[in-house]
Amino acid sequence: SWPRLGSNGVWVSILEQQGVAVARLQAANCGFDATWSEYFSSRFAGQPLKSVFVSFTDAQGQYHRQQGDFVVTQTGIEGSLIYALSRDLRETINAQGSVTCYLDLLAHKSVQQILTALNKPRGSASFASHLRKQLNLDGVKAGLLRECLAAENFNHPEQLALAIKALPIKLLAPRPIAEAISSAGGVSFDALNADLMLHPLSNVFCAGEMLNWDAPTGGYLLTACFATGAAAGQGA
Repeated sequence: SWPRLGSNGVWVSILEQQGVAVARLQAANCGFDATWSEYFSSRFAGQPLKSVFVSFTDAQGQYHRQQGDFVVTQTGIEGSLIYALSRDLRETINAQGSVTCYLDLLAHKSVQQILTALNKPRGSASFASHLRKQLNLDGVKAGLLRECLAAENFNHPEQLALAIKALPIKLLAPRPIAEAISSAGGVSFDALNADLMLHPLSNVFCAGEMLNWDAPTGGYLLTACFATGAAAGQGA
């Protein structure tokens, strides 16, 4: 999936011309595009969000919720937490055209605890200072609130508390495959025998990301590539 290193997927058309079933190659373990304003992206691109929860409901109605870290980018979001969810995010976008995920900015606090803090007197302090002092919400987290919420929500503590626990972020598309850590799609396992040789092409073997499977990053992807490479080599 990295053309700059020579992995350009040119083999797909060659095999398809020989009658081999190949599922469309797509980005995996990748970032996603959001709808940032120019102001937000220019100010906060590269800023990390630590130990937050991201949740969403996929196209099949299954609810996903996972904790981890990710980074705001110029065009959207990426990072380990997003990579872990990327397959289901991508498939939901494929089915629906977009997906709205919800960000819990203060995983260690309940809605009621946040509301209590918001309702404390702030005197002459600005609202930004009040958020920082009472909830330690500043920087990119405070920027996300301003980016994703209408201004009137800040006048209603109940609505703001709920938004801090479930801030909606609309994702429009995966980043291009050339930027992705890996790729989904590839040769169908139905087209292969137990030695990973193609049924339609005798003595042609496939391995690694040529195969139609998804794997999480973090060593699993490499391990599976090495294992299928060894199996194909032994088959040959």
